[in-house]
Amino acid sequence: MFTLENVLQLIQSHGLWLLGPFAIIEGPIVTVIASYLARLGYMNIYAVYAVCLLGDLVGDAMYYGIGRLGPRFLPERWLYRMGLSQARQIALTDHFAQQGGRTLLFGKWTHSTGLPIMLASGLARMNFSAYMWYNLLGSVPKIAAFVALGYFIGHAYASIDTYIARISLALLGAILVAVLIFWYRRK
Repeated sequence: MFTLENVLQLIQSHGLWLLGPFAIIEGPIVTVIASYLARLGYMNIYAVYAVCLLGDLVGDAMYYGIGRLGPRFLPERWLYRMGLSQARQIALTDHFAQQGGRTLLFGKWTHSTGLPIMLASGLARMNFSAYMWYNLLGSVPKIAAFVALGYFIGHAYASIDTYIARISLALLGAILVAVLIFWYRRK
């Protein structure tokens, strides 16, 4: 596993060629670090933005593919154990057909729910071009915010990473509490 210092040194040494793969794997903090390096003059800030945006979208497309192809490789009984009965899969397909864009934007901006939502959109067989369009709409301001954060206070990248993790965890907890309250009131 890479430490933040290793990532900083590797991106500083290899530039945009290494930034791309890192942006696919670990987007937000890598964007902050690369923007900080751009401020120091190691890279062009516009190139950092473009590569991080492209890396984010490539990662999103990979998650969609995993969600779409994953059930083909799982036994039917495993799908039922995970709660993916035929009725739920149909409901999921209907949801993403009607409100897929809103759901994807919610996942992009809360960060903590992004992965399950992207996997679910693939499972629901959401239209891929619509899927990518909404991810682009969500990624443009998100990446811009992380680029600005890194450019202006990127020297504190270790603290920023901690805050990203804490905020993501807090949002996930709040979302889980809201879902439990909704579920409890429905019963």
